[in-house]
Amino acid sequence: MQTVEIISPVNGKIFTTKNYLKETEAENVIHAAHIAQQKWKNTAIDTRIEIVQKFINFFEEKSVEICEELTWLMGRPKKQNLNEINGFKDRANYLIEISKESLNNYLLPEKENFKRFIKREPLGVILVIAPWNYPYLCMVNSVVPAILAGNSIIVKQSPQTFPCAERFAEAFKTAGLPDNVYQFLHVNHDVADKVIKNLKIQFVQFTGSVRGGKEVLKSVGQRFIGTGFELGGKDPAYVREDADVDYAAENLIDGAFYNSGQSCCAVERVYVHEKVYDKFVSNCVELTKKNYKLGDPNNKETNLGPVINAAAAAAIRSHITDAVTKGATNLIEENLFPSNKVGTAYIAPAILVNVNHNMKVMMDETFGPVLPIQKVSSDEEAVRLMNDSEYGLTASIWTKDEKKAFEIGEKLETGTVFMNRCDCLDPGLAWSGVKNSGRGVSLSKYGFDAVTRPKSFHFRVKH
Repeated sequence: MQTVEIISPVNGKIFTTKNYLKETEAENVIHAAHIAQQKWKNTAIDTRIEIVQKFINFFEEKSVEICEELTWLMGRPKKQNLNEINGFKDRANYLIEISKESLNNYLLPEKENFKRFIKREPLGVILVIAPWNYPYLCMVNSVVPAILAGNSIIVKQSPQTFPCAERFAEAFKTAGLPDNVYQFLHVNHDVADKVIKNLKIQFVQFTGSVRGGKEVLKSVGQRFIGTGFELGGKDPAYVREDADVDYAAENLIDGAFYNSGQSCCAVERVYVHEKVYDKFVSNCVELTKKNYKLGDPNNKETNLGPVINAAAAAAIRSHITDAVTKGATNLIEENLFPSNKVGTAYIAPAILVNVNHNMKVMMDETFGPVLPIQKVSSDEEAVRLMNDSEYGLTASIWTKDEKKAFEIGEKLETGTVFMNRCDCLDPGLAWSGVKNSGRGVSLSKYGFDAVTRPKSFHFRVKH
């Protein structure tokens, strides 16, 4: 039996091991999900809501235990783990709140002798391929609306966070969800490919890298099923000359360094108007040196843990080195962060200036605690540079002028435009990306459209 060792980034040691399923075992899981969905889709919406509410309650009761586990799995400080659990609950509760209205039949205006309406039908068995960086938040985006809509779910988590998929199973069992409506698969890439190709799978939701998304597309091949992709970002921010610079610096540093920068919507590049550039840079440097402590995430004073593994840290360092080699300056001395050590998952935060778009750190997803800052002279220059990217997930504008923010936002090639905030989701808004940030929608009422299909009823009631 093939096993996977889950190495904790906290100490580089084995945290736990899990067994991979064989292809035949995965096929049995899919078949069971298909059978279970036939009954689940006919379950009353009120019953589905009640079960999902109990599912949420499980995470409330187990939050301390779950947060401790997440720290060892990911290296993230416990306080930040609690924020993920609270965010998970907020999203799930909102999806419950809007589920009935979102799934209601759409009635067309009366027409003599005819009754016409559109019903939202569940798709069937949905495969969710979820990432390690926000395992609970990313799973809830797809799993909860899919379950509420009457689908069955199979989750394939990233190996690093296999235990999180198991937590979902434990929570749903406690909540009274019928057997096999939610299941998880611990499988390798070869078996995952076979799972995607299984004819009983009717939708695939993938969150991860562009490379991974392309592999999923290859597996889907010529099948006429729905797919959703959230593939990451190189999210820009623009600090206008009228911005509250102190406020912008504090929030953008947090947007870049929170979760060690390992977020698809982390702030990965900042463009600052030349009139406030020096003050903004100075504030960012001061805040980084004063407020951030890199170290063991189990310690209360730590707010910057290791990245997911030593290989990821090496890739982040390569972006910094490439930038410095091409003329950038790192304003944060590594010796201020004693836990920083080459060959480990611990890496000091970096603030880079004198950067340009010939550098990897401005064009490729870094996924680490690095903030490159580029000076601009106008809104037009900022927009051009913000759009000069293969990604388009979120972008933020820092200004006191709401009208200007809207005008700039209209020109940005992105799924979400923020004003005076960043690196966050509102479950009432559609979460989507353009270009290589993916396609499809999760959250909001449109998230229910993604996991259902319209079925039209056209009845002649008199003839």
